[in-house]
Amino acid sequence: SFTLVTRLADLLASCLRRYRLVKPVEGLNMKIKRMKKMNEEKMKRMKEMKIKKMNHMKRMKEKIKEMKMKTMNEMKMMQQFPVDVTLDSLTAHPELVLSDDGKQVYHSDVWKKLPDNPERCSACVDVLGKQSFSSGRFYSEVQLKGKTDWTLGVVEESINRKRNIAMSPGYWAVILRDENEYVACDSPPVIHHLKCVPGKVGVFVDYEGGVVSFYDVDAAALIYSFTHKLHPFFNTWLNCSGKNSEPLIICPVNQQGACIVISSSSQRKLKVILKFMCHYG
Repeated sequence: SFTLVTRLADLLASCLRRYRLVKPVEGLNMKIKRMKKMNEEKMKRMKEMKIKKMNHMKRMKEKIKEMKMKTMNEMKMMQQFPVDVTLDSLTAHPELVLSDDGKQVYHSDVWKKLPDNPERCSACVDVLGKQSFSSGRFYSEVQLKGKTDWTLGVVEESINRKRNIAMSPGYWAVILRDENEYVACDSPPVIHHLKCVPGKVGVFVDYEGGVVSFYDVDAAALIYSFTHKLHPFFNTWLNCSGKNSEPLIICPVNQQGACIVISSSSQRKLKVILKFMCHYG
C-alpha cells in the first residue's frame, strides 16, 4: 500500500509539474490569439476608414466637377448678354490716362489741370463708363493680368464722386490688395484667399434679380455674388512707381485676350465705373 501511495504521489507531482508548464504556454497562446484578433479588427477598421475616405474624396471630386460644370454653363448663359463699355473722360480722375478709344486706362502720377465738373471723380482715381443701365442683364470681362491691386464693382449713378466712393452707400465691389488678398465689400466685409490670382474676371449683373456676380473666367469659378440692386465698379489702384502700371483694357467678350467690359444695375440708372485706389502707410 505504501508503494501505491508513493506512485500516486509521484503521479500527482508529475501532473502538477506538467500543469505548471502547460498553463503559461496556454496563457501565452490565448494572449497571442487575442492580440491577433485585435490587430485584425484594427486592420478591418482602418480598411473601412480608408474606403470611406476614398468614397468621400470621390464624392467631393464629383461635386467639384459638377459645380464647375454648373458654373461653366452659367458663364455660357451670361456671355449671351455682353455689354460694350467705353470710359467717360468727363468722369475720370485728373491723374488717369484714357486711350483714344476709351477702352484702356492707367494711373500716371501726373495731375492734369481739368475742369472740376460735377461728374468728375476727384477724391480717388476713379472713372465711370459713358453707358448707364436700368434694366436687363449684362456681362463683361476684365483682364487683370499683371495688376497687383484693383477693385471691380458696381455703384449707383448717384454716387458721390467728390469723396471716397468706397465709403459711400450704393457701392459694391471686390478688391484685390497685397497681390493675393481679396475683400468683398459686403456687410460685413468678406475676405477671400484664392489659390490662384485670376487673370481675367467676369462680371455679371442681373438688374431685375438684384444680383452682381464675379467669376474667375479661366478657372470657371465663382469669386463672390452680391444680391442687391447694384451698379458695376472696378479699381486698378495707383501705379506704385511703375510696379502696377499695366492698363485695364475694355474689349468685347468672347475674344482672345478679352479685357475690361463691365456692366451694372440698380433701381436707379447705373454707370460703369473704373476705380483706382492705393494704400498709404
